[in-house]
Formats: sequence, structure tokens, C-alpha cells
Amino acid sequence: MKKRIFFLLLFIPCSAQAADLPGIPAFIDEMVAKHQFKRDELQLAFRRAEYRADVIESISKPAILKPWVEYRPSFINPQRINDGVRFWKKYAVALQRAEKQYGVPQEIIVGIIGVETIYGRNAGRFLALDALTTLTFDFPRRAEFFRDELEHYLLLAREQGFDILGIQSSYAGALGIPQFMPSSYRRYAVDHNGNGRIDLMNEPEDAIGSVANYLKQYGWHSGEPVALQCKVEDENRLGTVGDVRPYIAWRDAGVSPLGKSDRELPPAWLLDFTAENGKEYWLVFNNFNVIMRYNNSNYYAMSVFQLADAVRQAR
Repeated sequence: MKKRIFFLLLFIPCSAQAADLPGIPAFIDEMVAKHQFKRDELQLAFRRAEYRADVIESISKPAILKPWVEYRPSFINPQRINDGVRFWKKYAVALQRAEKQYGVPQEIIVGIIGVETIYGRNAGRFLALDALTTLTFDFPRRAEFFRDELEHYLLLAREQGFDILGIQSSYAGALGIPQFMPSSYRRYAVDHNGNGRIDLMNEPEDAIGSVANYLKQYGWHSGEPVALQCKVEDENRLGTVGDVRPYIAWRDAGVSPLGKSDRELPPAWLLDFTAENGKEYWLVFNNFNVIMRYNNSNYYAMSVFQLADAVRQAR
């Protein structure tokens, strides 16, 4: 079954073929020589792939361009919080086991899956081959990255027995419930439910374990904070806020967590977010940076953290 990777393709219509994009023949040559793919199967796949101009448009206008006061409500809202509580309840055993095995709090796992796909409900509207082909051969700024992901996607399809024109993704080619890029799927996905296969498309338990494993592999520190909202006595004392400093240095500069905190904290850096009621300051730590390895955005990591906290409190 796994060897029949590619196709129920022959009768799939195409509105805009990608096969004429420069570089595809050389890429096929490389895949045949490097990984022993069958040339005729790859040629057929790319003839059936579609060029998607809307992929280029989407990646060129990411949501991060919105200000925080517009970005935040897209992810921290009653629907995602309530759905998160239900998801946590339904998969409580898998979440508990993931926290115990990988050291990542259950609410953070729930927060990532909630931000990424609303707990699996919105795993993408593009075909992965279309998205990755379009970005590899018509998005020069990140062509090397997406070429590598396209290679991993073909290998993943062969390993998992995917129909490569039957797998949906985000506009960037991220896959399944946790939105793993193909390289991350191959490196960090785990069979968390123990049924003998890894399926991030359909099995939330595997998604839960895989998110926890991903964060652990990128350096999650169990028991350490992610972020703490702070008050700042005098902005003029702060200096360069993007620097990582020992906690005592921030304290000496007049930065202190809201609420009582007697414990010594790890090194941190200071972020500010313009909220509805003015500027908020947050000390953020190593684990915040680990969340950013999932998506390199302060807004993203803060959304995950705040959704996780909101779901935990609602639960």
C-alpha cells in the first residue's frame, strides 16, 4: 500500500497547471537521482499540480501585519476558549500523558492546536503539492526553504502512503491538526495513541504528542514560565528592551511582575503590546522563544500563551 503513493490522479481536472514553472524538470531529476523516485510518476504529479496565485498573495500579506488589538481577538475569543475546554476534556488522557512524557504543560499544547486549526477544524484549504510547488518555483525570497519542504513532502508521501494530490494544507504547506511543515512531520511527529501509525491529519492524540515532542526538542524548560505581565516604573530606565537580561537586572530597572512574585526567575527579555487600554509590558522567557520556533512571531507566541491561559482558567 505504501508503495502506491501517488495517485488517483488521472481524472483530476486542473485550472492552472504548474508544470511550466521554471525549475521543475531539474527538481524531478534531483528527486530521481537522490531518492530513486519514478520519473514518470513525478512528471504526472507536477502536470496535475496547479499554480496558485492566491498562495503568493496570502504569504505576502500575513496576519502579523495587523496591529495587536486586531490580531489578538482572532485567537483569544469565547469560541476558541470554549472549544478548547471541550477538546481538553475529550483528550484529557492523551494530554496528561504528553505532559508527563515531554514536560510541556497541557494548556500550551491545547493553545497551539487551538491557534493553528481551531482544534483540527480548519487544517487548510489548499492542496499541499499545489502550495509547495507554487512557493518553491515562484517565490524567490524563500525558494530554498520551500524547495526543501517540497522534497520532504514527497518523501513523507512515500513513507506514509499518501496520495500526494489528496492532502490539504495551509497556504504555506503546513499539514494536519498541528500544522506541521513536512520536514517537522518527518522529524518530530509521534505515534502518541500507540496504534502503529502516525497520522496528524486525522488523529488528535498523535497531534497532541507531536506538538509536545516538537517543543521539547526545541528546548522547552519544564517548570519555567512562558511570560509574565509586568509594570514598568519608568520607561527611560529600560534601555534596549530587546536584550535578554537576568531577572535581577530587569528588577533593578524598575520592572516587576503584576501580582506578588517572590521567586527568582530565569533570564528574560521585555516586550510591549499596544492593547485597548494602552501599552502592556511582558517579561518573556526561554519557553516563549520555543513557541516562536513554531511560528517566528511575538504575536503568535503571545496568542498561544494567552489562549492556553484562558482555556486553563475556563476549565
